Amino acid sequence: MFVCSQNKLRSPTAEQIFADRDDIEVSSAGTNNDAENPLSEELIQWADIVFVMERTHRAKVQGKYRSALKGKRLICLHIPDDYAFMDPALVALLMRKVPLHL
Repeated sequence: MFVCSQNKLRSPTAEQIFADRDDIEVSSAGTNNDAENPLSEELIQWADIVFVMERTHRAKVQGKYRSALKGKRLICLHIPDDYAFMDPALVALLMRKVPLHL
């Protein structure tokens, strides 16, 4: 599960670039109520690993979904909101950081 604020740029980029892998299932969501796909307890329960883009996302997820996170890995990728959807620099960052945790 990839999480950012609005689920418009970073997390959908991550979902798209890892969607073709046969060894994992991916999805994405946003922490904001008006996100394209708002994060829910059901999505947290579905995931084995929750990747958040920033510390603020980690704090929101931990605060709102603490019980659903039991037994899950919550990983902050430290990727700021400086990228467009499918930005080559964002793709390169995700390709470097995410596989370390899979």
